Amino acid sequence: MIQSLYIKDFALIDELEVSFAPGLNILTGQTGAGKSIIIGALNMVLGERADTDMIRQGAQKAIAEAVINVGDAGSIKNILSEHAVDFGRVLILRREIRNSGSRAFINDTPVTIAVLRQVGDLLVDLHGQHDHQLLLKEENHGKVIDAFAKVSEPLYEYHERYKEASALMSELSSLKKMERELQEKLELYRYQYKELEGTELDNEQIESLEAELKLLDNAEDLDQKAALITELGSNGEANLTEILNTLTSAIDDMAAIEPDFETYSQELKTAAISIQEMLRFTERYRENIEFNPMRLDELRRQQTTLKRLEKKYGRTTDQLSIYRDELRSNLNLAENFTQEINQLQIKIDTQLEKLKVAAVNLHNARIEQGEILSGRMQKELRELGIPHASFEVRVNYIKSDKGWLEIHDEKIACHSEGCDDIAFTISTNKGEQPKPMIKIASGGEISRVMLALKSIAAREQHLPVMIFDEIDTGISGAVAERVGETMRELSNYCQIIAITHQAQIAGQAHHHFSVEKHEEADRTLTHIKLLNRDERIREIASLTSGAKVSEHALASAREMIDKTS
Repeated sequence: MIQSLYIKDFALIDELEVSFAPGLNILTGQTGAGKSIIIGALNMVLGERADTDMIRQGAQKAIAEAVINVGDAGSIKNILSEHAVDFGRVLILRREIRNSGSRAFINDTPVTIAVLRQVGDLLVDLHGQHDHQLLLKEENHGKVIDAFAKVSEPLYEYHERYKEASALMSELSSLKKMERELQEKLELYRYQYKELEGTELDNEQIESLEAELKLLDNAEDLDQKAALITELGSNGEANLTEILNTLTSAIDDMAAIEPDFETYSQELKTAAISIQEMLRFTERYRENIEFNPMRLDELRRQQTTLKRLEKKYGRTTDQLSIYRDELRSNLNLAENFTQEINQLQIKIDTQLEKLKVAAVNLHNARIEQGEILSGRMQKELRELGIPHASFEVRVNYIKSDKGWLEIHDEKIACHSEGCDDIAFTISTNKGEQPKPMIKIASGGEISRVMLALKSIAAREQHLPVMIFDEIDTGISGAVAERVGETMRELSNYCQIIAITHQAQIAGQAHHHFSVEKHEEADRTLTHIKLLNRDERIREIASLTSGAKVSEHALASAREMIDKTS
């Protein structure tokens, strides 16, 4: 139940706060007074689109805040828990609109507009001024049927099977597309793979090639340096070996006299050993230096080939290796496409059988619920002043040569919400066959059909709040009285907030509010007031007689109110 609504700087509203109560809350007032602005602000706080043009002139932002008692509401609790919002039996929904955008809050915790709308959809069913026109479009009829509990479970099962089948269908489509593309590029891929296959692209092989190339390319210089070391080490007249021996002998003699030289004696001996090992290694290394011009040319050709391939393919050597593996995979796939497609088709056939079962179950559930709804609608419409109403829900499979399923020897198309065309048909006169609503029903009849549907849905779905913005379009007199009685009876199941211009409906209110606009300091502002009994009588009388209220109108208004007491 909506306990209160606070609005600030929204359209004609400077600042307004209104408290609603259980039962039927009626809003009346002259055209243009701002009744629909109040409903628009409430709509905004429930997560619907917010227009920055609604910010009151001169203000920085518009604010709408609703305090709503939701009770236990397990489904809402789960949503809030997923988004780290504290849950309580009373929720505060808040929306702020600035020129730069809008923000949403639940219990002072920032949330996305999508979360606000998700919560709002579970709390309030808001029927706008022109929403009854939606009934004239058959694509909306299925949504009405699918909202009932008996359809929701088979619909959920169908959704799951459809998603699985669609995923496999998409995979098959992608595979066939890939097959076509591969066939077109197959020769190119074969040529590229052959070119890359004969080239060493692995990191270890490339490192080995570069190391070998470096050695062969510098073999002559290595030989010259090794020869110089050998010559200086032991082959010259004053070679390093003899110098080290002489130094070692002299240092040993000095150490025998002066102990401070003992450390240097040991270090010199260690150095001499290292130098001797280095000289021997250099001699052995020189013997194994390879002079191989043919091998050097071959390695240079390989290096040149790698550089050319990197430039040609626009990839580094590492990337060329990956691309070569991709080519190999694509070529293998091209050779095995038939097998891959056949295996996938087997999976699809299995999944389509599951989808068919789900589609048939959903179809039958819709037919069953449609029959129940038809009977209940005829009863509701009789009570709303259409005594000879005949209402039917027609559920038919969608036939198509390209349909996924075969049911009763016919190809049936599937979409995300099922395999059915669902249409409401109605006859409002005795003896006439039901026809599409757009061809039969008048504006007043469409309004009553919508109210009947809302009444059934409220009882079925336990909606906490229903809001009607002029659902009484096209009706008056005794019919309006019956509509008012229906709304009052419906308010036993949920809170109702309604805008009306009909005295007969306003007379049924548990709580009656008057919406007025006033001029204050060159500004037009909207205000709302809860009426007492005397104020209600005058307000209802004005709906029938205009600004100049007659005694007869007052008496009639008093009678309307007394009938509901």
